Amino acid sequence: MAEVINYSLFTEFDVDLFKSGKHYRLYEKFGSHPMTLDGVEGTYFAVWAPSAKSVSVIGDFNFWNEKQHRLKVRWDASGIWEGFIPDAKEGMRYKYKIKSNHNDIVTEKSDPYAFAYEKPPNTASIISSVDGYDWKDKAWMGYRKDKNGLDKPYAVYEAHLGSWMRNADDNSFLSYEQLADKLVTYLKQMNFTHVEFMPIMEYPYDPSWGYQLIGYFAPTSRFGTAQGFMHLCDKLHQNDIGIILDWVPSHFPSDDHGLGFFDGTHLYEHPDPRRGYHQDWKSLIFNYGRNEVKSFLISNAFYWFDKYHIDGLRVDAVASMLYLDYSREDGEWEPNIYGERENLEAIDFLKDFNREVYANFDGIQTIAEESTAFTGVTNDVAFGGLGFGMKWMMGWMHDTLEYFSKDPVYRKHHQNEITFSLAYAFSEKFMLPLSHDEVVYGKQSLLGKMPGDEWQRFANLRLLYAYMYTHPGTKLMFQGGEFGQSEEWNFSQSLDWHLLEFKPHKGLQTFVKDLNSFYKTTPALYEKAFSGEGFEWINYGDHENSVISYIRKGHDEKDDVIVLCNFNPVVRKNYEIGLPRKGKLKQVMNSDFKKYFGSGISNSKEIAIKKESRDGRPFSASITLPPLSLVAFKII
Repeated sequence: MAEVINYSLFTEFDVDLFKSGKHYRLYEKFGSHPMTLDGVEGTYFAVWAPSAKSVSVIGDFNFWNEKQHRLKVRWDASGIWEGFIPDAKEGMRYKYKIKSNHNDIVTEKSDPYAFAYEKPPNTASIISSVDGYDWKDKAWMGYRKDKNGLDKPYAVYEAHLGSWMRNADDNSFLSYEQLADKLVTYLKQMNFTHVEFMPIMEYPYDPSWGYQLIGYFAPTSRFGTAQGFMHLCDKLHQNDIGIILDWVPSHFPSDDHGLGFFDGTHLYEHPDPRRGYHQDWKSLIFNYGRNEVKSFLISNAFYWFDKYHIDGLRVDAVASMLYLDYSREDGEWEPNIYGERENLEAIDFLKDFNREVYANFDGIQTIAEESTAFTGVTNDVAFGGLGFGMKWMMGWMHDTLEYFSKDPVYRKHHQNEITFSLAYAFSEKFMLPLSHDEVVYGKQSLLGKMPGDEWQRFANLRLLYAYMYTHPGTKLMFQGGEFGQSEEWNFSQSLDWHLLEFKPHKGLQTFVKDLNSFYKTTPALYEKAFSGEGFEWINYGDHENSVISYIRKGHDEKDDVIVLCNFNPVVRKNYEIGLPRKGKLKQVMNSDFKKYFGSGISNSKEIAIKKESRDGRPFSASITLPPLSLVAFKII
């Protein structure tokens, strides 16, 4: 059996960049790279383990014998072990067996940079290549910068690939190729602009939903191969659907084969448990002050943009990264050098991450799941911000669901809950999320949160979605919400697609389809989504009737949309509303149409605008408000 051959993909410049935290394409250097060297077929391996006494590659090619293939450590004190192993071929399994200088600890580790893994619960890495896929999304990549811009519509469908749909005969997962057919077709039919995948990077434990990652560079083998996931991404782009991936640089699990205590020391995680261990999630926290760790994480972000053509990263649990005292009691955390609670190293990392991905990939976006009042999350790094493109509007989500859960008879006492979001709507570039977190752990499904009888619950849900889509900001809806999933989300089974046999659910699905289309074709709803110039209240004080009215504005006045929400099941006839100019009102949206399982109450095709002042405006009109509905108009 052939010995390890000295060989390196690293230049001295690569090493210097890695050690300074500035190497952002480490996936081209570290990991396993099948190649032919001097006519010999094999694989080059490289791993970072600075406290190792020895590193062996064990795998199918050497009967898992640790004595056969020991890597050589570089002379430059970088801690990089590397070498070329003949006959180690693509598709073979492997791990690193690491003997540490510290107390002779011996561990078997998966490759942090592996492009593929065995199916869980097995834990070996697999020699794999991610080059050579024949992409057919040139058109999308060419106009992505325009299509994916912040002045364009964002109707995002959040999906968990293991539970969106399963094979009916045996409850097995759909493959990436099957999803490229079924999911892409569905998203296009439903008029969503983007899909957001809950983490698809390899993870060992299904109940973590993917948020406890180990294989940061490997699409999970649950659904197939790296090339299969590329095919899914390619098909999405060919159908003009953008791709956002959930990304978790905030923490990682402590499984023996993972990143934790990698070379017998706290290599990737912070050594101080007050900063390196997350009590809530029983997981480890990256050491953001270590340059090599920064290079690892930012390289990982680059990898998904580079090799899979993705269009955005939604960064999970940003709040837990920003604050040293996050979910900790007094005495369980240590202040920074200024005696404050901000994690300065994590803040610097997030700024570097955003600055570099935006500089290197045209037309992409990053989105922060951030739930605190930390300022400047979506401000440019050059102006002191974190540099994210968007931030989840958690306050809107909480207040809105709290309001909608109330019986309409009490809503007049809580009008502020539904209007307060506009007091801060333009302080950041917000995305409005109705995500998976709101339909688990006893919180009920969205439909289950709605009060009233069956008709009222569906009317309330249609109204909720219509209100969300006409509120400033971009939109995100979790799978199943679009047809009124009755039960809480269960990650271990398919959505209840059979519900579409029933008129209320089918009507809701039709409404969401039409709502997406209305949003995409109505510039006033997205051209100024993050600017106060794009929104104007008409009347937010009609508590007694539980009605609010406002104007959404685009670049052209003729595109302005007049919106009225009736949060009460009482029909309001001859409801007076103030208007800015003369003309006629034309109804362009009504959530109460019969095809949506509504009552069918509507307005005439054109409503005369009177020269009578109302709501501080020179003109007015008299309209009909259907029960528990949103109606929208344009002035023609």
